Amino acid sequence: MTAPDRAATHAPDASPRFPLWLLICASLTALAPLSIDMYLPSFPALAADLRVDISRVQLTLGAFLVGLAIGQAFYGPISDRFGRKPPLYIGLLLYAAAAAGCALAGSVESLMWWRFLEALGGCAGIVVSRAVIRDRLEARESARAFSSLMLVMGLAPILAPIIGGVLLAAFGWRSIFWVHCGAALLILLLVHRRMEESLDPRRVQPLHPVSVLRSYGELLRAREFVGYSLAAGCSQAGMFAYIAGSPFVLIELHGIDPSYYGFVFGANAFGLIFMAQVNARLVRARPLDSVLRAALFAPCLAGAVLAVAALTGTATLPVLLACFFVCLSGMGCILPNASALALAHQGHRAGTASALMGTLQFSLGTLAGAAVSFWHDGTALPLAVVMAVCGAAAVLMRWYGHAGLARRPAT
Repeated sequence: MTAPDRAATHAPDASPRFPLWLLICASLTALAPLSIDMYLPSFPALAADLRVDISRVQLTLGAFLVGLAIGQAFYGPISDRFGRKPPLYIGLLLYAAAAAGCALAGSVESLMWWRFLEALGGCAGIVVSRAVIRDRLEARESARAFSSLMLVMGLAPILAPIIGGVLLAAFGWRSIFWVHCGAALLILLLVHRRMEESLDPRRVQPLHPVSVLRSYGELLRAREFVGYSLAAGCSQAGMFAYIAGSPFVLIELHGIDPSYYGFVFGANAFGLIFMAQVNARLVRARPLDSVLRAALFAPCLAGAVLAVAALTGTATLPVLLACFFVCLSGMGCILPNASALALAHQGHRAGTASALMGTLQFSLGTLAGAAVSFWHDGTALPLAVVMAVCGAAAVLMRWYGHAGLARRPAT
C-alpha cells in the first residue's frame, strides 16, 4: 500500500463490527436489491391493473437493470470531484421522485421509464458506499467490510419478497413504491445528519471530460483492476443467470410449488450470508487473493457439473439444488475479496474506479440474464451452460488480475 493509501485509512473505523458509517453504507447498498425483489410478488396484480401481459411487466425489471448498469458511470467522477455526499443527495432525491412516479404510473410504459430513473438514482448508493469503504480502510479491512455488506445482499432476497407480499395484500402494488420513496428519504436524512465526508481533499480529481475519460482509460488498462473486477462480475453474472432461469427450471420443469420456490431462494441466500461471515474471518490471517482463488473453484466446478448433467440428461432436482447452492454460496467469499483487490490501489480515484467496476459487473449480469432468456429451449441447458461459462470465466479473470498485481512494484 502506498503512503497516500495508508494516510486514507482510519484505524478507529476498522475495529467496530458495524460502525454507523458502515450501517449507512449498508442501507445505501440495500436500495438496489430491495428495489428488485420487493415488487416481484406484485407482477400478476400489476399486469391485471395495467391490463397488459405479464411479459410486459417483466420489461420494467429489465429497464431497472439497464439503469443500474449505465448509471454508475456518472456518479464516480462526480464523487471524486465534489465528495461522497453530494452524489448521494442527487441520487437519493432522484430515486425518491422516481419511486413516487412509479406509484402514480398509469401505464406499463410510464412505469418502465420511472423504473429506469429509479435505477439511475439508486445506483449512486452502490458506487459511493464502495468508495467510502475504500477511503476509510485498507484492502484487508475493506474485504471484511464488504463481507459485512454481503449480509444485506443476502438478506434482501429473503425479506424483500415477504415485505412486498404483505404490502401487496394490505394496500396494493402501488404501496410498494411509496415504501421505496419513504426509505430513500429516510436514508437521505441519515446521510445528511450522520455521515461524515470521507474524501481526502488532497485526492480531489478534476471533472473535465478529458480527465474523466483519461481516468477510465487508465483503469481499463490496469490488469489488476480489470481482472479482479471481471472476476467478481462473472460470478455475479452467474447469479443473474440463476435469477432469470431458475423459476422455469425449478417450477416448470421439476414441479416445485411456487410457494416453496422462495424457500429455495432463501436457502441459497443464507449460504451466501454464511460464507461472507466465514470470509471475514479467513482474511484476517490469509492473503485476500489466496482466499479468492480457492473460493472461485467452487462455482466453477459446480457450474461444470451442472452443464454436464444438463447435457447428459442427469440434471435431477437434487443435483440442481446442490449446484445452485454451491454457486450462490461461493459469492459470499468472491465478491468482497475481488472488490477489495480491484480497488486496493485506486485510492486516488476510488469513486471513478467503483463506478466502472459496478458498470462492468451489472453489464455482465444483464447479459447473462438475457442470454438465458433468449436461449430458452424448454430445458435446463441454457441456465446450466451460462452458469458454467460464468464460473470458468471468473477463474480466468482472477488469474489475469493476479498477473497484474504480481507485476506491480513493491511500495
